[in-house]
Amino acid sequence: MKDRFSSHASEYSRFRPEYPDSLISFVLSVTKRRESAWDCGTGNGQLAARLSPHFRTVFATDISKEQLAQAPAISNVRYSVEAAGETQFADKQFDLISIAQAIHWMPFDALYRDVYRCLKDDGLFLVTGYGLLSINPQIDAVVRHLYTEILGAYWDPERRYIDEEYATIPFPFEEVESPPFLQQYDWSLAQFTGYLNTWSAMKQYSKSTGLEALDSIAENLRAAWGASKTHLATFPILLRMGRKKGRNSSDR
Repeated sequence: MKDRFSSHASEYSRFRPEYPDSLISFVLSVTKRRESAWDCGTGNGQLAARLSPHFRTVFATDISKEQLAQAPAISNVRYSVEAAGETQFADKQFDLISIAQAIHWMPFDALYRDVYRCLKDDGLFLVTGYGLLSINPQIDAVVRHLYTEILGAYWDPERRYIDEEYATIPFPFEEVESPPFLQQYDWSLAQFTGYLNTWSAMKQYSKSTGLEALDSIAENLRAAWGASKTHLATFPILLRMGRKKGRNSSDR
């Protein structure tokens, strides 16, 4: 599993989007029990914190101790540094296993062996994340130029799973259908560029060239932003959910 965010864990914590209440409510509506959950690749604990009021215990793991240091201290959330697919959790321990904006970095085969081992027979496996945001046609054009033309060669190959909205990840589970979800923020230009600076390709570009990618679009971005103090930024929420295949009918 790759770690692309330890070096800027504080920025990630400040600027990365949260998950909408509507998504949390829907996930809870199809979760059969709420004793124990595992948020794998938790980062700074964004999703684990959202789940904590609804489960007796939430276990939250990540390979980055720097990211975990940014996570909120919550009495029923237990953080630990562990790699996906190499955990020591008990068999059939969890009612819900979630992965938010991280599965594309993980070794699928090892991860899924661990998920099948640790998930209860009627438990729910949740994969979520968010795609490329949209604001308006003028700003979007500048961002897409940055995303594709300037940073294109600096994205890891795994980024394609985000571009493909997680539709192409291996998913050996019985799919649970879901409605579409969005997350929106009324952002200033400073908040928006703060978010852009958390992109993994930004760090790769800077490391490789010694330059800052945002400098190359700063003038065009300011012109596209215009006189408005804020703009509404919309993130499409990516979502795959499923249960173990081959369960008995009594488990369904």
